[in-house]
Amino acid sequence: MKMDRRHFLSGSSVLVSAGALGATAGTLADLAGARAAEIAPHKYRLVATEEAFATPDQVQTFRHMAPTEWNDPDVVMWRGFLSNKPLLDRLLDLEHERLSIMDQTGVDMHVLSLTAPGVQMLDADAGTAMAASANDMLAEVVKRHPARFAGLASFAPQDPNRAAKEIERAMGKLKLNGLIVNSHTNGEYLDDPKFYPIFEAAVSQNAAIYIHPRNLPQHADDILQGALNLDGAIWGFQVETGVHAMRLIVSGVFDRYPSLKIVLGHMGEALPYWLYRIDYMYNVYTSRRPELRKIKGKPSEYVKSNFLITTSGVNFHPTLKYCHEVLGADNIMFAIDYPYQESAEAAHFMQSAPLPPEDMEKMTHGNAERIFHITPPAAS
Repeated sequence: MKMDRRHFLSGSSVLVSAGALGATAGTLADLAGARAAEIAPHKYRLVATEEAFATPDQVQTFRHMAPTEWNDPDVVMWRGFLSNKPLLDRLLDLEHERLSIMDQTGVDMHVLSLTAPGVQMLDADAGTAMAASANDMLAEVVKRHPARFAGLASFAPQDPNRAAKEIERAMGKLKLNGLIVNSHTNGEYLDDPKFYPIFEAAVSQNAAIYIHPRNLPQHADDILQGALNLDGAIWGFQVETGVHAMRLIVSGVFDRYPSLKIVLGHMGEALPYWLYRIDYMYNVYTSRRPELRKIKGKPSEYVKSNFLITTSGVNFHPTLKYCHEVLGADNIMFAIDYPYQESAEAAHFMQSAPLPPEDMEKMTHGNAERIFHITPPAAS
C-alpha cells in the first residue's frame, strides 16, 4: 500500500474519530516488579514525572500508518510498538497492572503524559481533536485516582492559537497539572515566534512544559542510521531535544517569558554537562558577530533559572550527584520513563541516592508537587 505523509494527513481526521481500539492490559510480571525485593527502604515519597500512556485513538491512528510506505522515524518506531504486545498493553493500561507495579515498587504517583510523538504527526484539525480527547480521558483517570495520578495535557502546535485555547481548557476546566510536547512539529521548533501563543497560555496558566524527545526529522535522522542505529533513545533523542532547548535559550524566549518553566527528561538531555563550553563558545561567537547576541544573560543562567530536569532513564548516581552539584536540588525531579524503563531499578536508584535527606525530599516529590501543582498528602 503506497501512502506518503501528504496523503495520510489528508485523511487523518477520519482516523482520529475511528472506534476505540479494544485493549486489555498485559498480565506478564514486570521485570521491575519481579525485582521489587531489591528496592531500598521506602524512605521518600516517590512522584514519577515522565510516565507514558497511550489512548485507543492514538494506537488506531498508528495502526493505519504502519502498513504504509511512510518511513518517518516515528512511524518506524511505532511499528515496533505495535508488534510488542506487552509494551502496547502497558501503554494502554492505566488502572490495573500499572497501579500494581507502582505498589510493588514503592512508587506513590505517576505524572502521566501521552506517549511520543503525541498528536504532532497529524494535521491541525486531527491533532487538536485528539489532544482534547486524550486530555478528557486523562482528567477522568486523575479524578478517579487523585492520590496516584497527575496529568500533563497534550496540545497540537500545528495550530498555535487552538493549542493555546486547549492549554487554557486543560489547566482551567480539567485541572490538569502541566503540559507535554514532543519536541519538534514537522521539523519546526517552539522558538519560532508563530508558537508564542503557546508560551503565553502556559505562562498565564502557570503551567510548566515538559519537552519530551522524539526522533529527529527524516532528513536529519538519516545521519544516525548505519550498522548500529543511533536514532531513538540511544543517542538521537537527547541530540534532538537538547537542540530544541538550546534554540529556546539563544533565541531569547526566556527574556520574553521570564517565568516560563521547561522540563527536560533524561538528566537534562546533556545540557548540564556542557554549560561551561556553551557559555564560552556563545561569547566567542557573539564577540565576532554581535548581531547574534539576542539574550541578556549567559546560556547557563537560563538553564538554571528556567529549566528543571528529571532522572528518567538515567539511573546512575554519579550523574545525579553531578547534576545536584551543578543545578541544585530545586531543579531536579524523579522520573522512571514507564513503561520503557524498569520501575524497580529507578525506585531503588532514587531511594538509595547518597545525597542530603532535605535535598532528596525535594527531588523525590517536593519539586514535582511545586512545579506540577500536586497537593501533597496530608501529614499523618
